[in-house]
Amino acid sequence: MSNESRKSAGFKDRTPVTTAREALLDAVFPHGRTERVSLRDADERVVAGEITAERAVPHYRRAAMDGFAVSAEDTFGASQRSPESLQVGETVTTGTATRVHTGSELPAGADAVVMIEETEVAGDTVTVFDAVAGGENVAPVGEDVEQGQTLYADGHLLRPSDLGLLKSVGNDAVEVYERPTVSVIPTGEELVQDNPEPGQVVETNGQTVTQYVERWGGDATYRDIVTDDVDALRAAISDDLDHDLVVTTGGSSVGERDLLPEVVDDLGEVLVHGVALKPGHPVALGVVEETPILMLPGYPVACIVNAVQFLRPALRRAGHLPATDPPTTEAELTRKIASEPGTRTYARVQLREEDDDGPTATPTRASGSGVLSSVALADGWVVVPESVEGYDAGDTVPVEDWEWSQ
Repeated sequence: MSNESRKSAGFKDRTPVTTAREALLDAVFPHGRTERVSLRDADERVVAGEITAERAVPHYRRAAMDGFAVSAEDTFGASQRSPESLQVGETVTTGTATRVHTGSELPAGADAVVMIEETEVAGDTVTVFDAVAGGENVAPVGEDVEQGQTLYADGHLLRPSDLGLLKSVGNDAVEVYERPTVSVIPTGEELVQDNPEPGQVVETNGQTVTQYVERWGGDATYRDIVTDDVDALRAAISDDLDHDLVVTTGGSSVGERDLLPEVVDDLGEVLVHGVALKPGHPVALGVVEETPILMLPGYPVACIVNAVQFLRPALRRAGHLPATDPPTTEAELTRKIASEPGTRTYARVQLREEDDDGPTATPTRASGSGVLSSVALADGWVVVPESVEGYDAGDTVPVEDWEWSQ
C-alpha cells in the first residue's frame, strides 16, 4: 500500500495482536554469535552448545557420616549384644579403624563408615555395635556428577545454582550466545532531551525502551533524536541494519509527520501497520534487508504496551532466550473496565491487598495513551480479550506484571 493510500485509509482494518506477532516472529532469526564468559558474568546468559563436567563430584571417595572408616569385613556380626572391638589408628588395616568426619576422604583400606552413634571409644579401642556393608555411608567418586557428564544443553538459561554446580565440576567459563543487539531510534521534531520550551516534549520513549531491552536480555544502542525528515529517517535506519533489531519510537501513525512506515516500505517491506490493541494501535512492523524493524507509537503508554507485546518476544527469539509469560495476580475489580469488541485492551490498574478478601484491582483514572504516570504508577494491567466487551466491577481477573525481566 502506498503512503497516500495508507494515510487516507487510516486504520479501518487492524491486524489482530496474535497475527501481527506471528508475522513479526516469522521475520526474526536467532543469531549464531557466541562468546566465552566467566562464571561471574554468566548469570541469565544462554548456553551455546552443551556443557560437560570437567571433573567428577565428588572427585574422591568421601565419608557420608561422622564416624569410623573401616573394612566392612571387620564389622560382620557386630551387634548391640555382640559388638566388635577395633584398634584406632591413622590407617585402616585388618582390625583397625580411623576416625572420619562427614566429607573426609576415605583412607586407603577402608570401604565403609560406621556411624559415630553406633560406636564407643575407650582409649585406643573403638567398640562397634552395628555391622556395615561395603560402600555403606560412603559417597563414591562421581556420586553427584560424573566426569564428562552433560550438564546443560544448548539454549539453557543459566541460573546462580547452575553456576555453582559448574564451578564445583571445574568449569571456570562457559560458551554462551551473545546478547541480541537492538538499535533504539527516537524520532520527532518536537523532542528534546531536557529543558523543554513550549511545544517541545522531553524524550522518554527511547530511554524507556532502551532500559527494557537491557532488562529483557539485550544490548541496546540508544541513538540521538531523529527529526521528522525522510532522508534523516532513511539514514538512521540504514546505518543500524547490522543490529539484530531496529526499534523506532514515534512517527508510526498516519499523520503528515508520520513518515516511518513510508520510509520502511521504501527500504524494505511493511508487514503490519495498525494492530487491534488499545492503547497503541498505530504500531507498524517491517523488515529491511532481513533486519526486523519495529515502529512503536509516540504516546508513552502505547509505546510500552507495544514494546511488551512485540519487542520483547522478538528480542527473546533473536537471542535464543526462552519465551516466558508474565507473572499474574488474581484480583477483584473495584470498577468496570470497558473494551471495544474486536480490540485487545490493556487496562492499567493499581493493586491493593485487602485483609481477608484478597487483592483488589482499581483501574487508573487516567486512561489516555499519552499519560505516562498512568503506567508508571500502576502495578500491572488487565488484558481484555477481543471477544469480551469489558469486565464488570466485582469480576475476578488476572493482573499481568509487565515489568518482569525473565
